[in-house]
Amino acid sequence: MHYFDHLLQSFNSLSHRYLLHFTLLLITHNKENLAMDLLNSFLNLVAPPFTFFSILFFLPPWIFFKFCTRIFHSFFPEDISGKVVLITGASSGIGEHLAYEYASRGARLALCARREDRLRQVVDRCLQIGSPDAIFICADVSNAYDCKRMVDQTVHHFKGLDHLVNNAGISQVCTLEEADDITNLRPVMDVNFWGSVYTTKFAAPHLRNCGGRITVLSSAASWIPAPRMSIYSASKAALEQFYETMKIEFGSNVKITTVTPGFIESELTQGKFLSHEGKMVVDPITRDMQVNLSPVGKVEGTARAIVKQTLRGECYVTEPSWIKMSYVWKVLWPEAVEWVNRLMCMTTIGGETHHETIGKRIMDMVGGKSILYPASIRSSEMKSE
Repeated sequence: MHYFDHLLQSFNSLSHRYLLHFTLLLITHNKENLAMDLLNSFLNLVAPPFTFFSILFFLPPWIFFKFCTRIFHSFFPEDISGKVVLITGASSGIGEHLAYEYASRGARLALCARREDRLRQVVDRCLQIGSPDAIFICADVSNAYDCKRMVDQTVHHFKGLDHLVNNAGISQVCTLEEADDITNLRPVMDVNFWGSVYTTKFAAPHLRNCGGRITVLSSAASWIPAPRMSIYSASKAALEQFYETMKIEFGSNVKITTVTPGFIESELTQGKFLSHEGKMVVDPITRDMQVNLSPVGKVEGTARAIVKQTLRGECYVTEPSWIKMSYVWKVLWPEAVEWVNRLMCMTTIGGETHHETIGKRIMDMVGGKSILYPASIRSSEMKSE
């Protein structure tokens, strides 16, 4: 009997001990939650006025400082003569004309793309207009081995690397639900995002050695919710965030310029993109539906502005510059941006197909193509390779 009494007392003592321990843990947990809730409530209250007054006091002198440095670098830009520039996607469009701009300034060039015949032509012209040395490297940036190979070949040939221009990119034009097999659209992310990541990874040690620069071609589509371009927009948004992080990781050792062009004269605005079947096609009708009333910039002027601002040390370049206002609209009134894009690019009017969107119909009625589109993209004579 005494044994059972003793056992019962031990059990009660142990139960009380565990109950007390559990109660203390619960109180501690509640205190931690209460402390965290109080902290978040305090930050919710303090963060807005702190941000407002910080911007009020510190932004004006920063803008003045940037203005002064911009004027200084306008008179004393980086001298690219004799430096080594590696450009991906250099066989056409912006990449091709960036090569001509760097060549005219005396840079030594390594031009990369998949089409050897086009690369040969671009290299020949670069040599004619001022580049002391230019080579081409056939490579697919979606392949990590190819990216390492083109960096290695560039460094082996020129004994160094000063500028990396990540320009290669492709697009898709179809809604998510139209895609026959969503994995067929994976090349958009592989080329646009991973292609730049691979190349940056392998080029980084060489760029650190000389305090070099990376110029990355993103897109205004990274913030503008353009329908039928969801994967393309996502790839460009990922690209921007990746290089924002790289700016912190590299610090001043490697400078980075992020370029966000609007619609520019190129194969993309000529109507070359991945279809809902995952095949590369040339479809000017779908291009008209997508671009509709947006003016398409001339590629020569765009490339010239990009190189000029890059050599002035700009961290962000948007061409044409009015496209920056779309970001203001997106931040301040995103619902309006979504409504306008849906109205102009998704809403059909008349016609028997989904191609007859309001934006395209208005452009066809007023003959907008002859005004808004350069002559080079009004022609559909292009291979869908």
